Amino acid sequence: RRILFPRLMNLISKTERIDGRSLLAPASLGWMVGFLVFTLAIDWLVSNTNPIWDEGPVERLNSYVYAGFVLLMLVAAYRLVDYLDAFIVVEGENLAARRSLASVAESVGRVAVVVTGVFIMAGLAGLNLSGLIAGLGITGLALALAAKDTVANIFGAISILIDQPFNVGDWIIVDGVEGEVVTIALRTTLIRTSADTLVTVPNSNITNSSVENFSQRRFRRIRPSYEFEASNDQESIKSFCSSLLEQVTSDPRSMKEDDSWVRISSVGPSKIIVQTNFYCDSSAKSEREMNEDVALMAKSRASEFGLKFHEPRFRESHTV
Repeated sequence: RRILFPRLMNLISKTERIDGRSLLAPASLGWMVGFLVFTLAIDWLVSNTNPIWDEGPVERLNSYVYAGFVLLMLVAAYRLVDYLDAFIVVEGENLAARRSLASVAESVGRVAVVVTGVFIMAGLAGLNLSGLIAGLGITGLALALAAKDTVANIFGAISILIDQPFNVGDWIIVDGVEGEVVTIALRTTLIRTSADTLVTVPNSNITNSSVENFSQRRFRRIRPSYEFEASNDQESIKSFCSSLLEQVTSDPRSMKEDDSWVRISSVGPSKIIVQTNFYCDSSAKSEREMNEDVALMAKSRASEFGLKFHEPRFRESHTV
């Protein structure tokens, strides 16, 4: 009950998936039932009546109907693969990992249906596949070499699924591409960049490259610096540092207070530089808000202690 019921409800609630294309699956199921009833009716007539017609055309018609039934069954199976994610992706823990698993499972399911369909339809057509496969010889070897990259990409997808360096929805940098992971398929991974473009990266390239996953950050680091005039009182600057540190670390968004600090980093002939180091939660919104608030806090504290910010001076040049 705990396993099946949530998945059935998830499948029923996927109204956005019920479009003209996805309706092909139930339509195929309806045709399958019709073909099956027609085949059973012909068998019953042949077995329970004394037909006056030639049995040859009837048998051929029966075989055609059966082939159509199998074809519709394969079409329905191919379409129903789209609903695998309804049984894999349900609310709970490791949702991102299950989305990645569903993405790969759909790709594997489609390939399995296509390969199975080819063998079944070839068998119905009377082709001797064992002899055909045995006779491939050098052609098969050439095809295997040509498919080397495809096989490497498939194993790359398996490696991504097992190691989970990222999941669907994560923001990553890999192979020189930065963006959000949209789909993890058998051959490629689809990434949407900040410019809203889609980039297709082969899975083999990903497994051979370093992956930087921004979505796995536990916090963000904020390090603004401030320059004051060298004529400012040094004790006032130290008081500014202590006051700013206390105000920022008392903010509810602040993290890792023990590792936060505000210190004088360098003293020059015209300016004194104060360097800061703060942490906030991992969201980009918190980082932007925290940066803004820290800047306003620094301005307020500087005014409180009578500090003047450094203004760059440019030496005038005179041409003779």
